[in-house]
Amino acid sequence: MRATLRGTRGSIARAGPKTVDYGGDTASVELRTDDGRLIILDAGSGIRSVEIEDQDTDRIDILLTHLHMDHVQGLPFFAPVLSPDYEVHVWGPAPILHTLRKDLSKYLSPPLFPVSVRDMPNTVFHDLHPCDFALGSVKISTELICHPGMTLGFRFEENGSSFAYLPDHEPAFGAVEFPDDPVWTSGFDLSNGVDVLIHDSQYTDSEYEDRVGWGHTSFSQLSAFAEMAGVSRLVTFHHDPSHDDEMLDTAHEELDVRANGYEVVAGKAGLVISW
Repeated sequence: MRATLRGTRGSIARAGPKTVDYGGDTASVELRTDDGRLIILDAGSGIRSVEIEDQDTDRIDILLTHLHMDHVQGLPFFAPVLSPDYEVHVWGPAPILHTLRKDLSKYLSPPLFPVSVRDMPNTVFHDLHPCDFALGSVKISTELICHPGMTLGFRFEENGSSFAYLPDHEPAFGAVEFPDDPVWTSGFDLSNGVDVLIHDSQYTDSEYEDRVGWGHTSFSQLSAFAEMAGVSRLVTFHHDPSHDDEMLDTAHEELDVRANGYEVVAGKAGLVISW
């Protein structure tokens, strides 16, 4: 498998001279499987830079962790959803009394937006709940994770390698001390022993004190979670819009010092990870 980070920012895009290295687009990851399948994780503004022209494929799968604006705002700007030349499958969480299509239609309709789901000719919407399923040669596991609203984390396994994607996640919420017992830790089973973990890294420790329950992770909690899960590589993600390149460089130096048994990889826009 190979992943390319297309959008790494959380909450709201922040483009400018101080965010060139880590990127200003919101969450989206381009995943290429060993059998040539294109899977896109989340549809933030970063989805616009996913490369499709040179790919011999007419099917694209988009997996949404949740429906917050920073994870879906790029969907109507992704050219294949408006083209009859592609078959696009959008997978995402939906409450029992709703459907994914209906929930996305709240945003993709006038007066909020001029393009509606009716304008997506070959797009199929799949309601996704915690389960195991497969796309081609890839086995995918999903579980609910700790973040406001219905939010899924994903684990991917193919040809003996594994990868987990938890971009918005607060594993320490409700814990008196963290890390707690893995049995009670959100996201542990998805992340346990993976080769690569892309994970929320939104707050400094001091910022987190005033944001408990917001659904995100502090840097020290991230280090503890990665060590507890026994991951090989930790890729930081969902950077706070207030954090510029200089601040994030310093934060990653501190993460490197904390790392015990795993490699820290700074999640920068355009980064390609293979495993």
